[in-house]
Amino acid sequence: MASAVLGRLLRLSAVRNGPLSPPSPSTVPGRTVTPSRTAVCTSSGALLPKPKKTPFGLIRIALVVVPFLYVGTQISKSFAALLEEHDIFVPEDDDDDD
Repeated sequence: MASAVLGRLLRLSAVRNGPLSPPSPSTVPGRTVTPSRTAVCTSSGALLPKPKKTPFGLIRIALVVVPFLYVGTQISKSFAALLEEHDIFVPEDDDDDD
């Protein structure tokens, strides 16, 4: 009995509000859709032009990687000095003359 009532309510809801479907990524706030190209030809059979390529050379990579490596090195050095200053971690000089 309850399932019949529930089924009728769902059908009425679907008629009034449209069918129930999961939200698409474009309608969910905070989610972006990555464009992708799956078609390689038109409906008439002609090939589509090649997509535009963005060159990503070694110079661009170096301009991003080198500054962040330098900043990370400086942070590590200052934190190591802080630990050594407060005697939390002091490296010992081990003699390997055994």
